[in-house]
Amino acid sequence: MRLFEVDHSKMPATPKPSESRVPSPESRSWAARDLAVLWHPCTQMRDHAPDGALPLTPIARGEGAWLIDHDGRRYLDAISSWWTNLFGHANPRIGAALKDQLDRLEHVIFAGFSHEPGIRLAEELLRIAPPGFARVFYGDNGSSAIEIALKMSFHYWRNLGRVRKQRFIALAGGYHGETLGALSVTDVPLYRATYAPLLGQPIFVDSPDCYARAPGETWETHSLRRLDAMRATLARHAEEVCAVIVEPLVQCAGGMRMYHPAYLTGLRQLCDEYDVHLIADEIAVGFGRTGTLFACEQARTDQGCVTPDFLCLSKGLTGGFLPLSAVLTTQGVYDAFYAEYATGKAFLHSHSYTGNPLACRAALETLAIFRDEPVLERNRVLAAHLAQKLAPLAAHAHVAEVRQTGMIAAIELVRDKATRAPYAAAERRGLRIYRHALQRGVLLRPLGDVIYFMPPYIVTTEEIDLMVEVATEGIDLATRA
Repeated sequence: MRLFEVDHSKMPATPKPSESRVPSPESRSWAARDLAVLWHPCTQMRDHAPDGALPLTPIARGEGAWLIDHDGRRYLDAISSWWTNLFGHANPRIGAALKDQLDRLEHVIFAGFSHEPGIRLAEELLRIAPPGFARVFYGDNGSSAIEIALKMSFHYWRNLGRVRKQRFIALAGGYHGETLGALSVTDVPLYRATYAPLLGQPIFVDSPDCYARAPGETWETHSLRRLDAMRATLARHAEEVCAVIVEPLVQCAGGMRMYHPAYLTGLRQLCDEYDVHLIADEIAVGFGRTGTLFACEQARTDQGCVTPDFLCLSKGLTGGFLPLSAVLTTQGVYDAFYAEYATGKAFLHSHSYTGNPLACRAALETLAIFRDEPVLERNRVLAAHLAQKLAPLAAHAHVAEVRQTGMIAAIELVRDKATRAPYAAAERRGLRIYRHALQRGVLLRPLGDVIYFMPPYIVTTEEIDLMVEVATEGIDLATRA
């Protein structure tokens, strides 16, 4: 069976809204054992209490685009399990590569030692990435990649004797992770506000987010206009700034805010002009999500696509199988650290599982699928189908915008369409949609009142139809008075 030939013939029918979803004793047992010992991420655990707002759903297995619980009920994974799963759960090709690697080498210290999967993966990443990169540094996860890039940029300038460069510029509404360095350059109050006393103080600049464009203004015009604020900030602060960090094209956790590639083109030129680094956080948007293998490829100059000084990758890198991240950088950055040990210029950053062979092997097989299958071409067909199905929602009385970049689509829910006034956060309208979707066998996880789709690349057009149908039902239910 080829990658995109998914057999659903033995799967149960999608449940209707009226069907009961009372969990079995086995499911209830697993949920109770979980709640007795675990603390889940990004969750108010009180919501999982018997009288709470959120059901806990123990999953037994996955198959393709579907998750299956202990009662055999299935859930279409419309968000790729936090944006990680590219080619389906229990993908047999990636699984076979991991089984082979298990019999060879599970892990080895990556300081002073090396191994074939780590070497081959770095070679492949440098081959497929935008031109100009020369070195790969591995981490454990997305936040780790951001920490590496921030530290590497800061340390680079220090090694060059430019010690005034200690700050970073980030975009309003951006999200880069929840470790302290990554959180410092994040501008989502839900995550940042509590820990503000612990965080560094970057300079936040207006986002090119096209939701804020004027009536009749194009995405490109708006995004280019927002470069004025970045230019003014760099003109004032360049001597103290190490780097500008952005999520190319889509600010994901900040509400799936989207902008035109022309902003990246202009930003690269500004960073060159003012002598600061550009860090591209493609942790969520890399590996085909935006329509090209890397989002930066869509930003063009006379010399070709934009190449940042640091490219941060994770999530889809291993196809959703294992945690791994990579930071790609240039030979010039590497050379600033290459010296006799006594100079103190070495980059002494490490993680115990740096370059884990199993994770690297999973990543190699994931990249091999891109090489062997028409992934991007098929994604463009799927994205067009998704756009067609979502188009009617633009007329909904409580939808302010339907937006899409490649295989990422979002619906902005509002109380008042004319003024774009949002619902009060305490009303948790998005939660109503989440719960309805679970009843209908679809995993949606709205960002507040932004409903989004980021499905695995093996999703079918019929499954896209189901996603949109269920989301539309949920929006209708959630916007009732």
